[in-house]
Amino acid sequence: MLLQDKVVIITGIGPGMGRKLALEAAKVGARLVLAARSTDFLNSVAAEIGDQAVAVTADVSKQEDCDRLAAAAIARFGRIDGLVNSAYGSAPFIPFEDSDLNDWRRSMDITLFGSLQMVKAVLPHMKKTGGSVVNVSTMETRKTLVGHGAYVVAKVALAGVTRQLAVELGKYNIRVNTAVMGWMWGTPVESYVASIAKDTGTTVEAFKASVAANIALGRIPPDQDCAKAILLLLSDYAGEVTGASLDVNGGEYMPQ
Repeated sequence: MLLQDKVVIITGIGPGMGRKLALEAAKVGARLVLAARSTDFLNSVAAEIGDQAVAVTADVSKQEDCDRLAAAAIARFGRIDGLVNSAYGSAPFIPFEDSDLNDWRRSMDITLFGSLQMVKAVLPHMKKTGGSVVNVSTMETRKTLVGHGAYVVAKVALAGVTRQLAVELGKYNIRVNTAVMGWMWGTPVESYVASIAKDTGTTVEAFKASVAANIALGRIPPDQDCAKAILLLLSDYAGEVTGASLDVNGGEYMPQ
């Protein structure tokens, strides 16, 4: 199988792609250390998977929590082959002129520095085995939206981290790539679309159709299928790919 017996840490496990990524990774043989701040939800995802997964409540903005995640992987499985930096810090979606820059700093602490701290934590172990780091980003770094500055700026910085670490860690056979996600149909987006439809007096299906009309494949990609792109980057099939950004959006945005 694609990730048979590979040990992968995934941060930012939530009800959307995070959960789907964990489930899909388990299906292809990965052994998983799952991290989030919500203990109950995290434990429920680990329970869905079974003995292949261990849940560790953690805040990646704290280096000690990142170190504890790496230690849990070694204690349970004896090695670390992959890391997915999916945790991000949210902030109010309001225009810059109305923003509190402390919200931007908090977003950077989680999205950017949390990812860097996770790499620091796993690096001593991955230097022995090689492996893959995947940073999860957003199409909003390609198509910026008003009011999303705190989120977007942190994700843009994370893209720079991908390139920098790809250059520096390649000598250890550690690959570092970015998966740039667009619309993903799943629980969070379903709730968002339902809210938009209610506020604008349209229907969920009509709003979905308006989004899908701008996507080459003609649909909003399901989050579990988007997650499979991350599995590819973790796998040996991408063994010669590093420092790259893979756009996963059904063809809504095609970089030059």
